Amino acid sequence: MGTPRTFQTQGIILKQMKLGEFDKIVTIYTPEHGKLKAVAKGACRPKSKLGGNVEPLTHSLLFLARGRNLDIVTQSQTINGFLALKSDLWCMACGLYLLELVDCFTAEGGEGGSLFQLLLDTLGQLSDTNGTETILRYFEIHLLHQLGYRPQLRRCVGCDLPLQAVVNFVSPARGGLLCPHCNDEQARLHAQAGTRATNASPPVSVEALKVLRLWQGCDCATARRVRLHPELASELERTLHEYIEHILQRELRSLAWLKELGKASYQHARSAEALDNNTGGD
Repeated sequence: MGTPRTFQTQGIILKQMKLGEFDKIVTIYTPEHGKLKAVAKGACRPKSKLGGNVEPLTHSLLFLARGRNLDIVTQSQTINGFLALKSDLWCMACGLYLLELVDCFTAEGGEGGSLFQLLLDTLGQLSDTNGTETILRYFEIHLLHQLGYRPQLRRCVGCDLPLQAVVNFVSPARGGLLCPHCNDEQARLHAQAGTRATNASPPVSVEALKVLRLWQGCDCATARRVRLHPELASELERTLHEYIEHILQRELRSLAWLKELGKASYQHARSAEALDNNTGGD
């Protein structure tokens, strides 16, 4: 028997792009087929039955027909539109960041079951928790694990000795952490080659390493119970983002937007605090 001409799948819409005046090309992440692209004909029309079912940040049931170049979405039904997530700007930005991560890290085809479930669960967690950054860090570290980029956090990637409870150093190029001795040796070699500034390995504190190890092996509910002070949260964010950017060789557009929103939120909180102090807290 040949390949069926039509098929049905669940999918999370990662992104969309206009095709002509009325159609869209949508990128979908599915459990059975991994990432795929398809044409949603007429999705831009005001009364289209596809419309909202093929918008990013939507979990839909999709019926597709195989095409010569791209499959075609023939019917769709929303399973979860994540309306709570979309109604909050920060939460929506967090969700779009997750979608872009999955899109950039994956190629078309293959099975996507475990990553699909991780993405689906995490979008649900964002809806329930107002987009806490712990959820983002948990997703990042488990995405890396599932796609074969799991960082080595227990042994030095230079000498293979167990890492001690001291400040160690992250080396994205080598896939994990360097002990102080190997980091010094790497720095010496880079200095000799004149590349010290561009190849310096950022430090990772003992506290941050403990959290990263915990997150790497726990479920999301456990990760959410970890209380992070602002300095530790910033260090964890910086460490994982440097690791991800090294792999992708670029910063994600949605991450730049997240940083801008975070900066604006921080400035607003500081202004509110100052106003409260000036008025005596009344």
